[in-house]
Amino acid sequence: MITPPEPESESESEPVLRVATWNIHDARGRNGERDLDRVAEMLGHLRAPIVGLQEVRCGSPACDAAYLARQRGYHWHAIETWRHDDAQYGNALLTTLPVESTQVHDLSVGRREPRAALEAHLRWQGQRLRVVVTHLGLRAGERRTQVERLLARLPPDDGSITILLGDINEWWLWGRPLRWLHRRFGASPSLRTYPARWPLFALDRVWVSPPWMVSAVSSLQAPAARTVSDHLPVVATLRLREVAR
Repeated sequence: MITPPEPESESESEPVLRVATWNIHDARGRNGERDLDRVAEMLGHLRAPIVGLQEVRCGSPACDAAYLARQRGYHWHAIETWRHDDAQYGNALLTTLPVESTQVHDLSVGRREPRAALEAHLRWQGQRLRVVVTHLGLRAGERRTQVERLLARLPPDDGSITILLGDINEWWLWGRPLRWLHRRFGASPSLRTYPARWPLFALDRVWVSPPWMVSAVSSLQAPAARTVSDHLPVVATLRLREVAR
């Protein structure tokens, strides 16, 4: 029987929660073959009760998000953003926490590939969590529009802990989309995650508001992780006591 990941707790006064983001690249590894079981195995190594996934097959008749959730003991929510041949792709949230509601934010720009953000409201240790999973576009102007639109939908004063998980696709550390996101959420460490075999670019990010809840952020550097997708997963550790600051 699979044991789902649970929020950690170093002491009764300091609950700990791990969150992760990962572009699984349609579960295609370095050898070009699809292998969902390999992805499920890596999810176990993340030990995160909240995981945001990008480039997930999520339409009928088969949903990869549902399969991965069953394998690792998660609940799942997914949104379709685009279709290619006979497959439908999008973003997904896997979580062991209670989900109160979800909504979708359309981030599509013109005739570019459709994009969206999945927003979910959860509960952890009596706190409200607003978790957003997204995958932004490839062009700079497209990303600027998408970040402006996304920030307009995430007011900072709603009383929730906000967690933004995604493949931001921002290659330039000085780009305006990153500066706007840092201004809203606080700085996010630039961890090289792409390409997975020899990571050069920090495309995958975790932001948390308030930012001082984050005690550590790392990418999964295990040799096996470099073969599962063309992106490495990013994991952040949150500590509830920091909210008091």
